[in-house]
Amino acid sequence: MNDEPSRPTLAVVADAASVSVSTASKVLNGKSDVSDATRQRVERALESLGYSRRGDPRPHGELIEVVFERLGPWAVELLKGVEAVARQQGISTVVTIGGTFDAQPESWIDAVMRRQPLGVILVFSTLSDREKRQLRTRNIPFVVVDPAGDPDPDLPTIGSANWDGGLMATRHLIELGHTRIGTICGPPSLRNARARLAGYRSAHESAAIDIDPSLIVPGDFSVEAGRRGVDQLLALDVAPTAIFAQSDLEALGAYRALQSRGVRIPHDISVIGYDDLPMAELASPALTTIRQPLEEIASAATRLILRLRAAGPVRNIRTELATTLVVRESTAVARPVR
Repeated sequence: MNDEPSRPTLAVVADAASVSVSTASKVLNGKSDVSDATRQRVERALESLGYSRRGDPRPHGELIEVVFERLGPWAVELLKGVEAVARQQGISTVVTIGGTFDAQPESWIDAVMRRQPLGVILVFSTLSDREKRQLRTRNIPFVVVDPAGDPDPDLPTIGSANWDGGLMATRHLIELGHTRIGTICGPPSLRNARARLAGYRSAHESAAIDIDPSLIVPGDFSVEAGRRGVDQLLALDVAPTAIFAQSDLEALGAYRALQSRGVRIPHDISVIGYDDLPMAELASPALTTIRQPLEEIASAATRLILRLRAAGPVRNIRTELATTLVVRESTAVARPVR
């Protein structure tokens, strides 16, 4: 005799929400022709009854959905990693743009509900409790790459060792004799940006070098932030002899601002970036940077999605892949400060 309680059917959910089975099905599949009040009732019933979709055919075939807050050159590298694993398994990849770093609109989850992918990989993001419940009732596992904030214990995450990267970048410059090192930061809302700045601070502390707070300038990982950062740093009474740009895009913005002023890299000022995007090696001079293994991170996230599909939810999955220093032509021994 099997004493295991049976899973609630969609008919049971519909009855609990006082709607028809077809209406409950529309909510389950993310259809738009349902009122907000009805949708909320059905979602509450799905959650309270512990409904979980199992074994239903996917309306758009087998997909892995990658949700970006916004696109950039790093997105291409991440997609290469997802594609490599997905293609081996005969799975397609679909991309959704969710919004900005600081605000995630509600609409992306509705698109995911309609497509019913095998899993969702979110980049530079987080998930609300409501969104997690929606994905779980549809049996859609999810993984966050570089979460925006401190992730909950039940949120699987994959990223790189950003504190180590910030430490390595700054230590490299200190070992070249630089003691006045400017840094152009990332968005303070992002965990990875805060970790890179913490690594920068720790390298100074380990070398017993005091940090002038004016050398730490705000940024958002963009080219324009690199330009603005250089303007701010060169306006100081004593300019830095080196700049740690906390993304390669910021480093390239710094290049443009420095070169437009006739400042030679690295003869007059050293520059180090972060990411090791393909453009870093093609820059002139070739950019010294911290490599974070973007393709490997995305491949690991995709494999984890497939593992979660097979094994079900697993708590406390937090993976950090190593970062490495890539020395090229944009850093050199410090010249005496005049």
